[in-house]
Amino acid sequence: MIINKLDNVEINLDNGHKYALCDIREGENVIKYGNPIGHAAVDIKKGEHVHTHNMKTNLSGELTYEYSGGVAYSYTESDKTFLGYVRENGDIGIRNEIWILPTVGCVNKIAEKLASLTDTFAFTHPFGCSQLGDDQKTTQLILKGLVNHPNAGGVLVLGLGCENNNIDEFKKVLGKWNDDRVKFLNCQDHNDEIGEGVKLIDELKKYASKFEKTPVPVSKLRVGLKCGGSDGYSGISANPLLGHFSNTLTSFGGSVVLTEVPEMFGAEHLLMERAENYEVFENTVSLINNFKSYYVSHNQVVYENPSPGNKAGGITTLEEKSLGCIQKGGACVVRDVLDYGDTIKKSGLSLLNGPGNDIVAITNLTACGAHMILFTTGRGTPLGAPVPTVKVATNNNLATKKSSWIDFDASPTLLGKDLDDEFFDYVLNVASGKETKNEENGYREISIFKDGVTL
Repeated sequence: MIINKLDNVEINLDNGHKYALCDIREGENVIKYGNPIGHAAVDIKKGEHVHTHNMKTNLSGELTYEYSGGVAYSYTESDKTFLGYVRENGDIGIRNEIWILPTVGCVNKIAEKLASLTDTFAFTHPFGCSQLGDDQKTTQLILKGLVNHPNAGGVLVLGLGCENNNIDEFKKVLGKWNDDRVKFLNCQDHNDEIGEGVKLIDELKKYASKFEKTPVPVSKLRVGLKCGGSDGYSGISANPLLGHFSNTLTSFGGSVVLTEVPEMFGAEHLLMERAENYEVFENTVSLINNFKSYYVSHNQVVYENPSPGNKAGGITTLEEKSLGCIQKGGACVVRDVLDYGDTIKKSGLSLLNGPGNDIVAITNLTACGAHMILFTTGRGTPLGAPVPTVKVATNNNLATKKSSWIDFDASPTLLGKDLDDEFFDYVLNVASGKETKNEENGYREISIFKDGVTL
């Protein structure tokens, strides 16, 4: 398969790897998706396998970019709907669950015990104490986003009492909350924290039970975009399928969010060309260069990616991975750039700060308010977020082998089949209540980004 007429490599559909369409001289760029994905480390003959043994990345440190002018965003009202829960503050949820959120890792097992006794969901993590500065703030902001997530009809915030992120301190970050929807339990204050927790959860269940499903315009849907365990098929099957979905949803006024900032390196210029205005362009430049600076500050090169699994699947350089990765955002106008703890505010495409690490990325997407996450994979992963996590296989072998993990097989697109309408309808069914494999399996968890000192 030749992806773009400018390419000097083609893809072998049997293995997802690249082969030279012509002789490529040492130092000459290797072109895929119509863009450089690195350069030839040695002379490459026509027909030769092009991979880690004969090509290298072009990436280095921070770059300067030129603003090319804004891109207008518009949408058309659609009569498409999904069944959602309209919250008292006007937010829309696609699930009506009770979540237990620890302020600190010391009460994780209590949270898990309460969840098992009450048929609710505990999202544990090792943080909330012995943290300083930005790490403490990030933990609090991510937890705030999870507390406020509309998929939760009720939330129990579970604290210990002596942690840095104790309930009183966390309330300062949380700001306003609905006392019927959010309950707090400080375990050191009660002789029987389990009994008290069950009592509070019963109250939350009673509150949540008053919400019923109702038709909601598709413009209210907010979807996170993620890829993990990518392979050589990711950028030509599953990721473009998500890109077509993103184009359609945002054309109806819906919202999609793209994260994994390091997996924008080498493709960021294409996102910047779609910035709605100069402010969004500048924020995108900062997003990219700040993450490169983070790598450099830890004495790491900015191109320490792809993973071994990515390479086995046919991806050679970070540029190649990035050019495939950003296709999940289709041709959408970039309307906003979000930091940790920010919430989706605009329809269209938003970019979200955060690493490529799968579990941290899906946590960030959940905390920013994504109702669900569309997660493409070529190698396979069982990982799930607190919200429905739709696993989209890039190849049929994976979809067949790991049918207990995979929700949708994108591989027929490799043979020219159009799955756009089928996939869009599938997503609306999930929004209306159809369980994903991660929900069926109970595979739901979080992890919070950490950068600094632990006491």
